[in-house]
Amino acid sequence: MALYIEGLTKRVPHKGIGMAQFQEMMRQQLESSMDTELEKLVDTVTGADRDVCKKDFKGFKNLFHRFLQVKGPSVEWIKIKRPPEDSIQPYDKIAARGLPESMAANLNKLVVVKLNGGLGTSMGCKGPKSLISVRNENTFLDLTVQQIEHLNKTYNTDVPLVLMNSFNTDEDTKKILQKYTHHRVKIHTFNQSRYPRIHKESLLPVAANLSMTGQNADGWYPPGHGDIYASFYNSGLLDQLIAQGKEYIFVSNIDNLGATVDLHILHHLVSQPNGKRCEFVMEVTDKTRADVKGGTLIQYEGKLRLLEIAQVPKAHVDEFKSVSKFKIFNTNNLWISLPAIKRLQEQNAMDMEIIVNPKTLDGGLNVIQLETAVGAAIKCFDNALGINVPRSRFLPVKTTSDLLLVMSNLYSLEAGSLTMSPKREFPTTPHVKLGSSFTKVQEYLTRFESIPDMLELDHLTVSGDVTFGKNVSLKGTVIIIANHGDRIDIPAGSMLENKIVSGNLRILDH
Repeated sequence: MALYIEGLTKRVPHKGIGMAQFQEMMRQQLESSMDTELEKLVDTVTGADRDVCKKDFKGFKNLFHRFLQVKGPSVEWIKIKRPPEDSIQPYDKIAARGLPESMAANLNKLVVVKLNGGLGTSMGCKGPKSLISVRNENTFLDLTVQQIEHLNKTYNTDVPLVLMNSFNTDEDTKKILQKYTHHRVKIHTFNQSRYPRIHKESLLPVAANLSMTGQNADGWYPPGHGDIYASFYNSGLLDQLIAQGKEYIFVSNIDNLGATVDLHILHHLVSQPNGKRCEFVMEVTDKTRADVKGGTLIQYEGKLRLLEIAQVPKAHVDEFKSVSKFKIFNTNNLWISLPAIKRLQEQNAMDMEIIVNPKTLDGGLNVIQLETAVGAAIKCFDNALGINVPRSRFLPVKTTSDLLLVMSNLYSLEAGSLTMSPKREFPTTPHVKLGSSFTKVQEYLTRFESIPDMLELDHLTVSGDVTFGKNVSLKGTVIIIANHGDRIDIPAGSMLENKIVSGNLRILDH
């Protein structure tokens, strides 16, 4: 934000006014203009919508105020230290403590929260991403419900599922929830805030009113998953769950198929003495070259803190990406104390770095979104801890390349949970890179008559117009490239091991 204020202050301030004073006047003017515009937007609605809007805008004003105050990088590189040894515990050490005879009491203190605000647009799908089929016709949401229902039946418990929806996903998600009425899992939802996108130059909202139709729809955005704390609190659901005796939430992205309830981590949390209760656990895992952009845990001014690539000064980006210096990254699987969230919200003490996300709308208008990340609040909680978990707890499906892995025989599915097949000799997943012809789920599905056997695959790259027949087997490193205008049909029953396939191969029915 400092750059924007500095740009404005190139105009000559009045005589007798110092630069700092002038900048403060500019900040106050921008805040006043924003308040006026937000009031106009509130006046376009009535009733319950008006109350929700006012709550949302209260959060936005706070974020905007902080955005205007920022005077430079949120971290000084020289102050960054490696976390102390005991602040990131190996998962094996946690698991070695064993489990109590009955897990029911522990599980009854738990709530599972899934971040469900995203759309499936990046994979060519309409509607919520959680409704995409990922395995045996099961969607992300189906698998989540199956996992929790299995826990509740196995241990005779009442672990509820809470979905944090956005205005993009709420309506479609609520329609589909009816199908789980007879499942043994209580499902609650609450909505993320709706914040106004702001014009990059004027720093004022681009929306004319609160409607979500036409061009006006581009004027709004859900402000990142850091909004969970305020939205959860404002919804009334936080207090309701605390009143039911719930103590911790396990939060994760709904598209991370590795994020299942871990009984060892839960037991570690609830078995701590009251004065030393850990209020926040972040699951981290070892970084590979594929994860160099992932946020990492650091020690900063005596606190455990999440460092995201967006906060890193340009001169240090390569150092941040280094696997040797920053060895772990945040999986966004988080275990957080419910009473602690309530306390921090009521003290207005939830402090998360602002992510300034620039966007260009379809009409060419440059706007910015102010966002926060849920993990950034780790520094606000007492006795926060990182746990270095196995890679298997991080299995995100962001692309059809990821989808191919989880649909294949690399994984077996039981009670909604995916586990690596014991028939695979290596614990690591293959590196899969499918080209642009496979980006959309529907296109991707038409290119495979059946999913290939990938148990012995290390690396797969596919580019161009390529299709796969039934019962294809891929082993070692396989690269298949159909140049522009060419097409390659991999015949049914083929076994490709350490092969490069290029050129043109058509198989036609006659």
